[in-house]
Amino acid sequence: MNGKKILFVSSELVPYLPENEVSQMSYETPKMVNGNGGQIRIFMPRYGNINERRHQLHEVIRLSGMNLVINDMDMPLIIKVASIPKERIQVYFIDNEEYFKRKATFTDENGALFPDNDERAIFFAKGIVETVKKLNWSPDIIHVHGWMASLVPLYLKQYYADEPLFSESKVVTSVYSKGFDEDLNSELVKKIAFDGIAEDKISVLQKPDYNNLLKVAVDNSDAVILASEEIPEELTSHISGLDKPVLSYVPIHEFEEAYANFYNTQVLK
Repeated sequence: MNGKKILFVSSELVPYLPENEVSQMSYETPKMVNGNGGQIRIFMPRYGNINERRHQLHEVIRLSGMNLVINDMDMPLIIKVASIPKERIQVYFIDNEEYFKRKATFTDENGALFPDNDERAIFFAKGIVETVKKLNWSPDIIHVHGWMASLVPLYLKQYYADEPLFSESKVVTSVYSKGFDEDLNSELVKKIAFDGIAEDKISVLQKPDYNNLLKVAVDNSDAVILASEEIPEELTSHISGLDKPVLSYVPIHEFEEAYANFYNTQVLK
């Protein structure tokens, strides 16, 4: 991985959120690349339940200040940054008062999905790309983890298709076990179509459930990693029909060599 630039985009990341399969792999994978001489950037949402004081988040004024248009609304983009102690790894946080101030990640106190999770996902995807453009940092690989990040491949390959900074970037999506049981907002397709993305690219999102979100993610990726031992059969069946590299599930204690080899021989070939 020496000298390769990898952008990691994740819904969740330890130590900022509780440990689970997504948050743990979203930490271990960039740590592995960093330890093998790669250059990394990590992006995640700045949920309101992340303790800014404890984790020493601070706003990056030069990157903040632009507005992103989400479903015909101007939404201010705020960028914050923090460092993971002992690892010399910096994390960028995508923030917006309307979308990320509430003291929770994906659901309310009753466990129901937030009705604007669809717009939060669109904002997160566009916010990452616009910030990386400001950094003028062209990644060799963009590795996506977690369903809140699942619109990133779609926006990269469709909305930002003519952006030269990403013309050589390869997109990898890690697919995890089912992340939620409900559907997202039924207006999701209309909100994405507002950005000029062709409806035939997103027609499956007429039913915006977990499986269909991930289908759109893998369809717009260059390679796929099966990151959980148990993945919905509907998804594994869809992925098996794709003509692109797929890395089968590897336990976390064995992943380093497998992921590095996959990056080098399948993704960057």
